[in-house]
Amino acid sequence: MALLDVQDLRVRFATEDGVVKAVDGVSVSVDSGQMLGVVGESGSGKSVSMLTVMGLTRAANATISGAAGFEGRDLLSMPAEDLRRVRGNDVAMIFQDPLSSLHPFYKVGTQIVEAMQAHRDISDVAARDRAVELLGMVGIPDPRQRFGAYPHELSGGMRQRAMIAMALSNEPKLLIADEPTTALDVTVQAQILQLLARLQRELAMAVVLITHDLGVVAEVTDQIVVMYAGRIVEAASTEKIFRAPEHPYTWGLLQSIPRLDKPRDEPLVPIAGLPPSLINLPGGCSFHPRCPYVRERHRRVEPQLEPLPDDPSHHVACLLDGEMRKNIWKDLRAGMEPQQARAAVGLEEEPA
Repeated sequence: MALLDVQDLRVRFATEDGVVKAVDGVSVSVDSGQMLGVVGESGSGKSVSMLTVMGLTRAANATISGAAGFEGRDLLSMPAEDLRRVRGNDVAMIFQDPLSSLHPFYKVGTQIVEAMQAHRDISDVAARDRAVELLGMVGIPDPRQRFGAYPHELSGGMRQRAMIAMALSNEPKLLIADEPTTALDVTVQAQILQLLARLQRELAMAVVLITHDLGVVAEVTDQIVVMYAGRIVEAASTEKIFRAPEHPYTWGLLQSIPRLDKPRDEPLVPIAGLPPSLINLPGGCSFHPRCPYVRERHRRVEPQLEPLPDDPSHHVACLLDGEMRKNIWKDLRAGMEPQQARAAVGLEEEPA
């Protein structure tokens, strides 16, 4: 049985402008010891999905349905008091901006101690010693001295390490990392990712890594889920996503990653257009207004997330023929522009 098993999660927010369909039928599972990457642009629903699992989107204007099983217990229907005992203890979360997540008036070590004592009957001395040990575990130099530092006295990378130490203070079985490297320099990003991967292996915990950058998840995750407009459009192993992706949106994300084997002055290839409004989603395939390979039926028929005939572990929501998708990706990898790849597979007769 999966450690976390989310089924048909739907999250709606009522606003003055209309109902925001933030998450629309997401199903995903995470096994113990597995690292899952959840990838997508801002507004794709990736963060809201996991915040809902943590019970952090419960509000008067929110409508939530589906199930989020954690060790046989449904987190979505769990009373708030019971959920508070799970959150921070069995399931922990770290956020992209540690400076706003840490209280500016309290010392870093004090906040870690408080996180432990909120869930465990532990003395001040034992909690302090454990906090110092955790700060050292996440690579903070001179942890005993840093225990008494305020958040503003630490660098961005050190603050994020302190947040990770706090999240690990109660030895969670599942760690959700929401864009943990976005506000950091590239070299520090790599250090934090390596740290998460090492801790995940050493502590045998499950990790959900949320990011907008496929490059971030390339080296550390086992599985990847790609989200767009509140839905999952592709899900597969990390190897498959990078070697043989099947969805045009995934192709766009991959082509927008800078590559070392390309000339330095070669321009990046962005995905044309903007993500759709979650209040007024386009009909049919939600990606069709931006898809270079769109056909008329894509504007009318909504694709379902289905397994590939030759690989049941690889799921994709796309109306293009499977053989055509493989040929398009082959042409894109060979350096063709999207419109050239479209023409090469015989799609030139229907303009996008």
